[in-house]
Amino acid sequence: MKKIIILFTFLIVVTSCKTPAPAAATNVDRRSQIAIKGNWTIATINYEGSDMFKITSFDLADSKCFEGSTWKFVSNNDSGEMALTRANCPGFSSPIKWYVNKDGQFVLKFLAEGVKAKKMQQGYILKVADQTMESFKLIDNINIGGKMTNIVYQFKKTN
Repeated sequence: MKKIIILFTFLIVVTSCKTPAPAAATNVDRRSQIAIKGNWTIATINYEGSDMFKITSFDLADSKCFEGSTWKFVSNNDSGEMALTRANCPGFSSPIKWYVNKDGQFVLKFLAEGVKAKKMQQGYILKVADQTMESFKLIDNINIGGKMTNIVYQFKKTN
């Protein structure tokens, strides 16, 4: 059993995935949220050393599987949905809860079937950057090989 736990821990470090974070400040930045409202696609994902490391985004799939993923953000109730759609990647879709706080942090929770967002104690905290009506970036800061690295998810509006 100890060997399995050690192997699992080693795999987590090698694949450099970020664990869910506890909840962040909940004072909402309504202007940022309204600008994000609508349907989006992740156009690109960039990070330093991308040819050397495999990154597991949101504890779901390889980060490159998120390119082309579809996201719907509803700002009036902080809900939405997302789906991985890239070929040769695992299929995944989920309802989400999200908000942008006054600190410029994008707080995201993937909801398990039948579980309400208020019961989910952990989520993901990313930084919102370069927000326009047609695009925005979410930036995640993770440890890759002992060095803190930004993973940049570039979103483009689809309609």
